[in-house]
Amino acid sequence: MRLTIAGTGYVGLVAGVCFAHVGHQVTCVDIDEQKVAMLNKGISPIYETDLEEFLQEGLQKGLLSFTTDYQSAYRDPDVIFIGVGTPELPDGSANLSYVASVARQIAESVERDCLVVVKSTVPVGTNDKVEQFIKDSLVHPVRIEVASNPEFLAQGTAVHDMMHAQRIVIGIEDKHSETILRELYAPFSLPIVAVSRRSAEMTKYASNDFLALKISYMNDLANLCELVGANIEDVALGMSLDQRIGSRFLKAGIGYGGSCFPKDTKALQYLAAQYGYNLRTVTAAVDVNNEQRYKLYRKAANRMITFSGIKVAVLGLAFKSGTDDLRESPAVYNIPLLLEQGAEITAFDPVAEENCKRQYQFPMEYAQTVEDALNGAQVCFIFTDWQEIRDVGPSAFKSLMRTALVYDGRNLFDSRAMLEAGVEYYSIGR
Repeated sequence: MRLTIAGTGYVGLVAGVCFAHVGHQVTCVDIDEQKVAMLNKGISPIYETDLEEFLQEGLQKGLLSFTTDYQSAYRDPDVIFIGVGTPELPDGSANLSYVASVARQIAESVERDCLVVVKSTVPVGTNDKVEQFIKDSLVHPVRIEVASNPEFLAQGTAVHDMMHAQRIVIGIEDKHSETILRELYAPFSLPIVAVSRRSAEMTKYASNDFLALKISYMNDLANLCELVGANIEDVALGMSLDQRIGSRFLKAGIGYGGSCFPKDTKALQYLAAQYGYNLRTVTAAVDVNNEQRYKLYRKAANRMITFSGIKVAVLGLAFKSGTDDLRESPAVYNIPLLLEQGAEITAFDPVAEENCKRQYQFPMEYAQTVEDALNGAQVCFIFTDWQEIRDVGPSAFKSLMRTALVYDGRNLFDSRAMLEAGVEYYSIGR
C-alpha cells in the first residue's frame, strides 16, 4: 500500500520505518526542513534501538522518503496516518492543534478516496471530530473514512514493540476501513482487536494509566516498606509469581516519566472531570508520582547541611534507559533544586547529553564515562537504569568519590555489597 504519515516524532517515525520494513511504500511529512533533510540522509533525530538501521534500510530500498510538501504527500495515498504530538495543556487536557492542522491540510489536498487513521493519542471522541472536520473542509469530491489505531510503544523498545506487538487495536465504524487496516497489518502477522473508534481511544488511555497505577502503587508501598523494615524487592518477587498480577511494572523507584504516562494520566483525569466524575485511582497515582520524584533529594537534604560548593555526580538524565527522551525525567526535576542550592554538578548519560544541553542549558559539567563523573564527587544521585551505570562495581564508588555517599533511585546495587565496600548507600524501599 501507499502510505503517508504526518509527523516524524516517536509515533510517526517508528510507524513509518516499520511499515516500510514490511514492504509498504511510505512517505513521511514534517514541517521541519532540517529534520527532513537529516532523515533523508539516514540520520535519526531521536535515539531508539534499531530505528536508524530500519530508517537506512527503507531509504536504500526506495520504500521510505521524507518531505515537507504536504500537498503532494496527501494527494493520493491509500492511507494517511496522523502521528503528530498531542502535548499536555496547563489544565491537563490534550492540545489537539497539531491534529487539527493536519486534518485541514488533508482536506485541502486529498484528491482520491482515502482512509485517514489517527495514531496520535487523543481524547475519546476526537476521531469523530476529525472525520467531521475533514468532510466539512474537503476541496475535492472524495470519500474520506477515519479510523483509530493507537500505538502501544515503549520508548527504548519502540521498533521491537511495533514489529512484535501483543495486539493491534483498530477503532472502526465501517467494514471497509476494517478491511483496509487488516490488509495493511497482514505482513506483521499479529492479533488484531477491532472495536469502535471511541473504545479504541479509551483503550489507549486505559492501558497506559493502568501501568502508571502499578508503578505508583509499588512506589507507595516502597515508602511504607522503609518505615516497617521490609524490602520492596522481596515483596515484588512474591507478588510477581501470582499470575493474576504478573512481574512487569512492579519495580519501585523515583517515579514514572516520559512522554506517555504523565500526559495520559492527566488527560484521563481531565476527561473524567468534564463528565463530573472523580477518577480517584488515577488521581492517587499522579499524586504519588509527583511526590516520589523528589524522594532522593529530600533524603540527601536531610543528610547534608548544605549543597553549596559540593561536587555532585548525576548518573542518568533520560527518564529511562534505551532512549534520549528527557520529558518528565526525574533528573530534570532534581537538577534545578541542586543547582539552586549551589551544587557543582557533573552529569553522565550515554545518549541524552546533547538533548539536555539543547533543551535545558543547565550550568553543569558533562562526563564521558561514569568514572569521570564520580571522580572527586561528594554525593552521587542515580536517576536512570543504564547498563553503563550497573557495570560500575561498589568498590568504584568508594575509590573514586571523595565521600562515598550514593542515592540510588533505580535500586541498581545490592545494599549489602555497597555497605561492605564502604559506601553510604540509600535506595528506594529497602
